Amino acid sequence: MLTLPLAALGLPELWPILALVLLLFGGRKLPQLARSMGSSITQFKKGLKEEVVDEPKEIEESKDEAE
Repeated sequence: MLTLPLAALGLPELWPILALVLLLFGGRKLPQLARSMGSSITQFKKGLKEEVVDEPKEIEESKDEAE
């Protein structure tokens, strides 16, 4: 079975990563970075929902054209 390497990350592994992010971006940029990541995820989920809603219309249109 294939396992993802990120699935093995625990709290001890995340501390050095968080410290590195803090050093790279600084304390002032972290809230802005988190906000932009959150809005990106929200837009991505919104796009996925819109795509699912649009699919049945496309299927119905292709059926109408085939007849």
